[in-house]
Amino acid sequence: MSTIKTVNIPNIAWETAANILFPPNFDADKKYPAVVSAHPIGSCKEQTSGNIYGKAIAEAGFVVVTFDASFQGASGGQPRFMENPEFRVSDFRFVVDYIQTLSYVDADHIGVLGICGGGGYAINAAMTDYRFKCCVGITPVNFGRLSREAFGNFDPVDSLEKMAKQRTLEAQGGDRLVVNLLPSSVEEAKKSTTDIDVLEATEYYKTQRGQQPNGCTSGLYSFNSAALAWDAFNHAEVLMTRPLMVVVGDKPGGFGAYRDAQEIHGRAGTKEKHIIVVPGVSHYMLYDKPEAVKPALDQVLPFLKKHLGNSS
Repeated sequence: MSTIKTVNIPNIAWETAANILFPPNFDADKKYPAVVSAHPIGSCKEQTSGNIYGKAIAEAGFVVVTFDASFQGASGGQPRFMENPEFRVSDFRFVVDYIQTLSYVDADHIGVLGICGGGGYAINAAMTDYRFKCCVGITPVNFGRLSREAFGNFDPVDSLEKMAKQRTLEAQGGDRLVVNLLPSSVEEAKKSTTDIDVLEATEYYKTQRGQQPNGCTSGLYSFNSAALAWDAFNHAEVLMTRPLMVVVGDKPGGFGAYRDAQEIHGRAGTKEKHIIVVPGVSHYMLYDKPEAVKPALDQVLPFLKKHLGNSS
């Protein structure tokens, strides 16, 4: 079994909380390939990015670093619960700054993986930080598109008007508006929608299945405006030069991962790109369900080993 070390990584003006997961029989005198694993929107490092994918990748022989996004989880930064794509992508760069200095990490063999919104961020990070040698998106979501569409009721201009008014109110001393991205319970979700993504997200985050103290699925509404003008895949035709693998289920839902996976696979300029469509599987099954995670890892682990190698 892998062991875990908790660290604090210097960021712009605060620290990023991270866990380092070590492979079995870890030897600090060796150098290991490393993978940075990023959590979904509203999630934390103790959920799928850490306890499912991070754990499995570490057990396969890699050093894995999972981290909480700035302004979220155990990481620093104010105001809390901000979901800003520019900071989210910047976090990856600070994590790499840190881990490439570790004596047991092979700085020339670092990859990146992300789940859901973390997958979109991981892809964008790999496009702009070439210290990442390969990239994996597990049911990846482009948070910019999601903000303009489902999260913004397909009316981004109206959303921006409301955000502007709310931020002005808060700047003048009003209370921050922190919204819950999901219904409060599975029962409430069933009353409000039939969308598979909302129903299964609620079942993951609001029950013992995936619930964690920092996996709060909350967002600061007034600071969300930057996301509406952002595109995780912007310039992918030119800048995505790294080997890429995206994994998605064939049951599409309202958060759009199926479409996003198809889009980045088509747009990515890299000569080596793979899309794995797992039959009979939905977005949230790929978070932790063995019948979805195993076929994903059966493709992901050989891909990482091919491009990052083994310990030396």
